[in-house]
Amino acid sequence: MEFLDLIKSRYSVRAYKNEPVEKEKLEKILEAARFAPTAVNYQPFRLIVIQTKDREDELKQIYQAEWFSQAPLIICVCTEAQNAWVRKDGKNFVDVDATIVMDHIILAATSLGLGTCWIGAFDVDAARKFLSVPANVEPLVFTPLGYPADMISEKKRKPLSELVKYEKW
Repeated sequence: MEFLDLIKSRYSVRAYKNEPVEKEKLEKILEAARFAPTAVNYQPFRLIVIQTKDREDELKQIYQAEWFSQAPLIICVCTEAQNAWVRKDGKNFVDVDATIVMDHIILAATSLGLGTCWIGAFDVDAARKFLSVPANVEPLVFTPLGYPADMISEKKRKPLSELVKYEKW
């Protein structure tokens, strides 16, 4: 599959089949995350892979939607700001790095026929408790991971003419 076709085929899956994710596919996705570029290659992230079976009620404390725990797996990208590169003006790149990692995860999953849905609107305190993350670690973003039980709908995007400037603003 051409890369642009892969990007266009990725969508936010909100229904998952009751079908396990093969270990080999999960490992390929995690490897894609490991190779994601991060500032100065500091890799200030950690991944937590969560089995959802028999944990649905606990997971609803983090995010209420039924489909969140419908997938067999959930991946959380956590950040360690103290281990990230910081630009001279004080900008910490930990969120940028984690975003690239999540993008690699969702694109790798799509290439393997799996679905994901980027989730940032979750209960951080519930996530911290459930995941037992230390105080210096932030659970930043989640995605369910499984086989889609829904279909892609038409994507609406702004035209390039609204998004791109050449040379100057």
